[in-house]
Amino acid sequence: VEYQLPQNNYGHCLHGGPKGFQYRVYKGVQKSDRELQLTYLAKDGEEGFPGNLQCTVTMKLTDDNAIDIQYEAETDKPTIVNMTNHSYFNLDGNPSKDNSSYLLTLNADHYTPVDSTFMTTGEIASVEGTPMDFRQPTAIGANINQDFAQLKNGNGIDHNWVLNTQGDVSKLCATLESPATGIVLDVYTNEPGIQIYCGNFLDGTLTGKKGIVYNFRTAVCLETQHYPDTPNKPEWPSAVLRPGEKYQSQCIYKFSVRK
Repeated sequence: VEYQLPQNNYGHCLHGGPKGFQYRVYKGVQKSDRELQLTYLAKDGEEGFPGNLQCTVTMKLTDDNAIDIQYEAETDKPTIVNMTNHSYFNLDGNPSKDNSSYLLTLNADHYTPVDSTFMTTGEIASVEGTPMDFRQPTAIGANINQDFAQLKNGNGIDHNWVLNTQGDVSKLCATLESPATGIVLDVYTNEPGIQIYCGNFLDGTLTGKKGIVYNFRTAVCLETQHYPDTPNKPEWPSAVLRPGEKYQSQCIYKFSVRK
């Protein structure tokens, strides 16, 4: 069966469509003083996707200063699921300061290039010798404005990296650090990829909590996920969920301070 999804980004379906999960109200239950459970039923046909999809997101605060996010979903028709977290992290505590000094480290030898419409091309490219190499701690601002085709296509860094961790949630996949505050964010996941987005399209028109304006490159998103556009690239890890199966994804954001 062929299903037409919303074409809300250069002819592609981005973020599950213009009324994707980020615009839905989940039912929240506080399970304890450190655990929140969120549930949502995406009904068959919502944003063009098949199947009644029952989703559960559990967020826990742990004893070692981490936010442990676990996603689960079940469906009654074959469908596509690839949930993630799009929080903007500003480790300086200063929303007016950009992210150019942040040190980014990625446990990834490869990434998935994109075309001028921000869609993955199907290639899995080596980071070796390119501005996409973050295998050692590297300031975001050191390379982001280089004359490199991928940085132009993404208006900066807005790419998915192929993690070396191979789904092992105990292995560190990414680290973001602010030299100004010493705050360190370590990321762990069972997902095969991580999308790094450095706020290249933020322009001051979005206002968050406490009236804070989201300006150009003032924060970083670290989105653990399957690679973008996997349904059209069968050689990549599949994002298909079938009846009787359970979708399970985990992302751990662990915080510390380097003194």
